[in-house]
Amino acid sequence: MTDKPSRRDLMKPVQLLGLAFVAAVFAGVVTLVSMGFFQRRFDGQSGHALMVGAIVAGITFIATLVVIALLVLAVDPADVAKTVDRPVLLPKDAPDPDAAPAGPASPGASGAADAPGSAEDPASDDDSPRSDS
Repeated sequence: MTDKPSRRDLMKPVQLLGLAFVAAVFAGVVTLVSMGFFQRRFDGQSGHALMVGAIVAGITFIATLVVIALLVLAVDPADVAKTVDRPVLLPKDAPDPDAAPAGPASPGASGAADAPGSAEDPASDDDSPRSDS
């Protein structure tokens, strides 16, 4: 069987900081490209583009860290050492969607076809003749 990672392994701070850094670099490069930093422009435009790119990268870094911190707060500290073997936000009493069914199909699975008065039940049809007027 495969080893399932613990929540502590999933939430390593260096990886979370790396994710925020990558998002910040991406936002900064997109800002520089959109402002024409890599093209030939007037003298003052490249400095302005660098400044705006750095500001956007910093805001993105901080916003990403705040969002990740809020998402980490959603995890119960008692569950940090447990292994993750099912979806985290699924209720504890809900059946595991990845588990195979234990036996044959449940008897209520075809309840609509077995219900009296359904379209497939010939006993529910009227024996009276229909008039096509």
